[in-house]
Amino acid sequence: MSANYIFSDKTKKITFAMMGIGVLAIVYALVRGIPAQRIWANFLVDIFFFLSIGLGATFYMAKKYAAEASYAIVYKRVYEAISGYLPVGAILLIIFLALGFFHVHHIYHWMDPEVYNPESEHYDHIIANKAPYFNSFFFWGRILVLFGLFYLAQRTLRKRSLEEDLTGDIGLHKKNITTSAWFLVIFGFFSPVIVWDVLMSVDTHWFSTMFGWYVIAGFWCTTMITIMLFSLHLKDKGHLAEMNDSHFHDLGKWTFALSFLWTYTFFCQFMLIWYANIPEEVTYFQDRISTMGYRPLFWAMFFINFSLPMIILMSRDAKRNATFLKIVGGILIFTHWLDVYVMVMPGTVGENWRVFSPLELGLFIGFAGLFLFVVLGQLAKAPIMVQKHPLLDESKHHQI
Repeated sequence: MSANYIFSDKTKKITFAMMGIGVLAIVYALVRGIPAQRIWANFLVDIFFFLSIGLGATFYMAKKYAAEASYAIVYKRVYEAISGYLPVGAILLIIFLALGFFHVHHIYHWMDPEVYNPESEHYDHIIANKAPYFNSFFFWGRILVLFGLFYLAQRTLRKRSLEEDLTGDIGLHKKNITTSAWFLVIFGFFSPVIVWDVLMSVDTHWFSTMFGWYVIAGFWCTTMITIMLFSLHLKDKGHLAEMNDSHFHDLGKWTFALSFLWTYTFFCQFMLIWYANIPEEVTYFQDRISTMGYRPLFWAMFFINFSLPMIILMSRDAKRNATFLKIVGGILIFTHWLDVYVMVMPGTVGENWRVFSPLELGLFIGFAGLFLFVVLGQLAKAPIMVQKHPLLDESKHHQI
């Protein structure tokens, strides 16, 4: 069954309206005189958040090929479609970074050439010592190469998957296993580098060896929640007839388990820095829980992301209850977005923030509209149920 009616003219109008709300949020911010730094910081939050879901879906797709896991085949088109946002998000991020290099915005202090000049009043010896890493050629080389490889893997896996539906050639499946293998190696080694460059470098004086894995655990969890919510929606619309309670139970288990993985990486990073109490390390958390008014957001984000899945998704029945999954998933999507927000805002806006405004909410809705437009468009390009995957029959009869 095609997903064309899901991406109907009415659905397109809804996504366009959501994107329009994002534009109005920017207009509101300009009229109200909200500082440009805060506007740009919100752009970074939303660009990275939705890009991370597209990248996470590509990772999940590759992992399923490499492991030859059969249970996820019946909703394979869902995470394939979500991975289709990767090139869109990557382009937006590259444009954002390029605007920083041309000094249109000042989100990244290390992009200012004056911080490397000993004769300048803006000279910063800490950032200057990191000049080899932030060298323009090296920075753009790794950004473009890594996202180029990520996109190549995503496009190749998706293209062969659609071709497999037409030909039934098992050789395409085996080729995708090989592609997944090299992608997973590159992703495993270098995805933390992307996180360092895009998020951790906002606080240029600070670093943490756990930060990359902490962020990856967060967007992996968010990706699984997104896959779950799309699958539940499609099931409600009469699609994914072969997807049973056991499949949703698996997605609930992924959400439950990855919430604990995220909590573990959060605790490891926070506890070690707090216990050591080294001034150049604790400044990151001081900015978020002591001096700038972000404390309620910081602790709410942590306790909701940790406790909600633990309390609600502990039981077997809850993982098979669509209502529970939708409620928990919807809340966790927002609180993981809040996680990225708390990572970015203190290092960019600092104390020039007190409460949420229509800017934050509207821009999030706008990017969500763009995300839905891309993902639903990808869903409409092929039958929602795969046709000739070698593990399809096993997936249809999946029971736990």
